[in-house]
Amino acid sequence: MRVVIVGGGKLGYYLSQSMMERKYDISLVEKNKSKCLNLANNLGIEVIHGDGTEIEALIDAGIAKADCFVAVTGRDQDNLVACQLVKRKFMVEKVIARVNNPRNLEVMKELGIYNTVSSTEIITKMVEHEIHNGEMQLVASLNKGRASILSMILPNDFRMKDVKIKDMNLPSSCLIVSIVREENFIFPHADATLLPGDEIIIFCEYNRQKEIREFFEG
Repeated sequence: MRVVIVGGGKLGYYLSQSMMERKYDISLVEKNKSKCLNLANNLGIEVIHGDGTEIEALIDAGIAKADCFVAVTGRDQDNLVACQLVKRKFMVEKVIARVNNPRNLEVMKELGIYNTVSSTEIITKMVEHEIHNGEMQLVASLNKGRASILSMILPNDFRMKDVKIKDMNLPSSCLIVSIVREENFIFPHADATLLPGDEIIIFCEYNRQKEIREFFEG
């Protein structure tokens, strides 16, 4: 896989290093000339001295043959412009933009950049999860953070023990996908029941987590 990265800061450096370890073909574009020299010496990859928002620099980086483009500069505006240019001019489908200010996430999406990464947003969601979810654990985020897979151990005072799943009136957009009871897996069919101490795996919309915790912990 060929990947073109714009931005040679710490994130661009470690991202390039990580992808090299996975045997990806990497080109890196960086404005600062001294940074370019250091990156080339330390990483041993092709580093283009240029502006990632300009066509010439992208062509020099081999964007025409890229499978994926990643913009991780410290300026959201530059990341947006670079991604739009790559999508429209070079028809690269897989583009990813770093978003430094979470307020710009929606702007990016409205302008067609749907794959965005905001460390501030990720950490905020992790903090909210720890505060609100008690014994519930986030296993994975899906669909760009809009859906979640949760793990939960049912409390000793679980109020719906022996109630069939089909009779529970579960919150909307909530699906029980597995039950583990004393190390035994139980398929969560409609007539299955839940007991205190069961570990359940739940698929749900991200904004339903608090509602689901309250439903099961009651």
